[in-house]
Amino acid sequence: MSEQQPGKTAWFDWRAVALPAATAVVLLAAWHFGVVASGSDLFPKPHEVLAGIVELLQRGLLLKYVVASLFRVTWGFGLAVLIGVPLGLLLGWFRPAFLAINPLIQALRPISPIAWIPVAILWFGIADTAPVFLIFLASVFPITTSSMAAVQNMQLVYLRAAQNFGVRGLPLFRRVIFPAALPQILTGLRIALGVAWLVVVAAEMIAVNSGLGYLIIDARNAGKRYDLVVAGMVMIGLIGLVLDGLVRRLERCDEVRWGHGRN
Repeated sequence: MSEQQPGKTAWFDWRAVALPAATAVVLLAAWHFGVVASGSDLFPKPHEVLAGIVELLQRGLLLKYVVASLFRVTWGFGLAVLIGVPLGLLLGWFRPAFLAINPLIQALRPISPIAWIPVAILWFGIADTAPVFLIFLASVFPITTSSMAAVQNMQLVYLRAAQNFGVRGLPLFRRVIFPAALPQILTGLRIALGVAWLVVVAAEMIAVNSGLGYLIIDARNAGKRYDLVVAGMVMIGLIGLVLDGLVRRLERCDEVRWGHGRN
């Protein structure tokens, strides 16, 4: 057996590339032959979707729509991180604040961000502010909840060790509480980022006239270009995979990886 020895890190794990590539080939083949077997003239084959992506690139639309979607996600998700992480740490540490604010958070959290679309349009109109607001709502509650739970579930041995050395107040928060909670906070950020990417697509189908969500709905309405519809879906999936990979790389930092069972 060629099992990797504990403590040794492989330079390159070929399975990380070969297995996903093999899965993709199988799914593409199943997609192609499934469309052929169905005899459908509407649903595109993989090569037709690829041609649609090339067409969008040549027309200069793909980059424009991707940048528009990423711009909205960056602002909405960034604001959610700036507010949600400190608020969650505060609620997790100070019980009076938790008792006062947590019921409101738990009442608002189950409301779907999609349900806020009419309100967002009423408040902000058909502009970038509306989807940014929806992305913020979709992200801030899971980020706040995960940060709060990270502090509440922190092992008491960290606190007791720090207190034995006389660490109190803000230094305790900065040197002990936040580092101990960081692994779970990043897990919450990863989940929230996926939700934010879902919401921006839904919001762009209704509240704006650009972005990948708008591309999908516009391609369906303008001559039923389902090759472009699926092309937009493929781009959404690929960008979501990249964003998830970026957050996963943060989890491999030395300050964080201790909190995960496997890396």
